[in-house]
Amino acid sequence: MVLADLLPDVTAVHAATVAVATGVVWIGSGWFERAAERLSAHYGLPAAIQGSLVVAVGSSFPELAVVVVSALGGALDVGIGSIVGSAIFNVLVIPALSGVATDDSLDASRTIVYKEAQFYMLAVSVLVLTFALAVIYYPVGGPALSGTVTRPLAAIPLGLYGLYLFIQWQDVGDHDPHLPGDVAVRQQWIRFVAGLAAILLGVELLVGSVESLAATFGVPAFLAGATVLAAASSLPDTLVSVRAARDGNSLTTLGNVLGSNTFDLLVAIPAGVLVAGVWTVDFALAIPMMGVLTLATILLFAFLRTDLSLSRPEAYALATAYIAFVVWVAAETVGATDVITSV
Repeated sequence: MVLADLLPDVTAVHAATVAVATGVVWIGSGWFERAAERLSAHYGLPAAIQGSLVVAVGSSFPELAVVVVSALGGALDVGIGSIVGSAIFNVLVIPALSGVATDDSLDASRTIVYKEAQFYMLAVSVLVLTFALAVIYYPVGGPALSGTVTRPLAAIPLGLYGLYLFIQWQDVGDHDPHLPGDVAVRQQWIRFVAGLAAILLGVELLVGSVESLAATFGVPAFLAGATVLAAASSLPDTLVSVRAARDGNSLTTLGNVLGSNTFDLLVAIPAGVLVAGVWTVDFALAIPMMGVLTLATILLFAFLRTDLSLSRPEAYALATAYIAFVVWVAAETVGATDVITSV
């Protein structure tokens, strides 16, 4: 954390840095995502692919950067916690805000429900399986049910994402593109790169300050990442999805949510392991959080399958579920509940 180490180790400074860094990530993500959208439209990609692949990967770049930066700084627990928390945030908060932002219900499609959603559920299952294999084959001392996620194990979810890319590539091959008018391609690529640079700068500051605040208040690194850092890094996803919903592009909104989570789980977490070399997973901490993610996903899919749309009351129900999650994390942190036995 080179930039974070230059800051005074004062709580107020770190809190202000989190706010400023979140703004930098927001601005950089705006450049990055607008360029990604226009370039994907220029190259004739269908709307579903734009949402689930191009825009999703673009808006997920902050999460990827968080994991890589935290791995380089020896704080991979913070980064992976942010991925799991971001996935929960994406499933509950983004559809909720998008559903409220529209005048009518947020429309889904059978492609979203039966392809994107089911592949995302497969991604969750494979990540849990990877953690289980780490505990079974590479157990470590310390917390009960802990294991080492190695680089070969990290290749399992990466391989599944390769299958996801292949499926999307096949869909692009079946698509008859309708190319837009002239796009300043060079200008968009410059904006694309500038957005990446701004995101990296903001994430570097975010990770260091959140880690310092967690240590100051005695919050476990994983839980700090799953709440504060997750919400900050998910801001780009939120803005993209709400804007698309207001423009009537509900498929892009939902595709972005599911595609972002698929990328985060299958690419961002393994990327952190590849950078760090190994990561010790505490099964007693990770599995309850993955259980919450699974329940949140089931709730969203059940709502989407009903009339293939998300109504306003259902959007409020998703928001309420996220508030309940934050309250539960706070209760675990102060010891009011003990579902996560290692906290």
